[in-house]
Amino acid sequence: MNGSRIAAVGHYQPAKVLTNEDLAGLVDTSDEWIKSRVGIRTRHIAGPDEPVDELAGHAAAKALAAAGMTPGDIDLVLVATSTAVDRSPNMAARVAHRLGIPSPAAMDVNVVCAGFTHALATADHAVRAGAATRALVIGADKMSDVADWTDRTTCVLVGDGAGAAVVEAAAPGGEPGIGPVLWGSVPEMGNAVRIEGTPARFAQEGQSVYRWATTRLPAIARQACERAGLTPEELAGVVLHQANLRIIEPLAQKIGAVNAVVARDVVDSGNTSAASIPLALSKLVERGELGTGDPVLLFGFGGNLSYAGQVVRCP
Repeated sequence: MNGSRIAAVGHYQPAKVLTNEDLAGLVDTSDEWIKSRVGIRTRHIAGPDEPVDELAGHAAAKALAAAGMTPGDIDLVLVATSTAVDRSPNMAARVAHRLGIPSPAAMDVNVVCAGFTHALATADHAVRAGAATRALVIGADKMSDVADWTDRTTCVLVGDGAGAAVVEAAAPGGEPGIGPVLWGSVPEMGNAVRIEGTPARFAQEGQSVYRWATTRLPAIARQACERAGLTPEELAGVVLHQANLRIIEPLAQKIGAVNAVVARDVVDSGNTSAASIPLALSKLVERGELGTGDPVLLFGFGGNLSYAGQVVRCP
């Protein structure tokens, strides 16, 4: 019961970039309007021939390579997504097939924007319990598939991408690299963020989500730090769900992580739902803004009005 750690991370985004100026040609909006309200400048959009499992597979392959592992080393694949088109085979099975992972347990986790942190906690629990030795945990979403491109309040938010982490047992006698999760939800407010209908479309009650995130979540995020035995001031990094810069900045400030690098990948990537946290974390690691062993708060929130957070040590 030594706990688990993140051995490596990786990310992937489609090549096509959609700018605010591009969106101004589709709906009644402008670069100034978008940046002033959500802080986004660009987002990456996958093509019709780029399914979610392809995005996930690219990110997972990079994480595996960074960990120095082969597909045969993995015995659990968890994919956090809310944009799977098909019910079966699930996304995790498709990713496992793409990568040639021989016989893993393969499960999808649909907690929308909080999906990755839920999946990471599940992998941690599986490794702690001895049910898995090495896990691939992936957040991947193709939000462009569920966007209403006539609604300027939501279509300006979304982007596509994937991020992945390889999770393995911590060294015997060493400290765990993934702290205890703090998770929950507000079911009675679940309709504030929706992907529903035929065809499925993303919609939300923006003001309700903003008030909930900026008033209720800071105390919960601080409790996640307490469970890890740290104060917010000791954090080297804070990676919140990349929903909206107007939510990220006040939430990070209210958490009190005054010495931390705060991920602001939403500016360049938009809201990629379950992909946003591993995508942003991987970029911070790749750029050297976070170092090996640095304590980082990961905190997902949004769809279902669910939340999950834990402090991890950077690979």
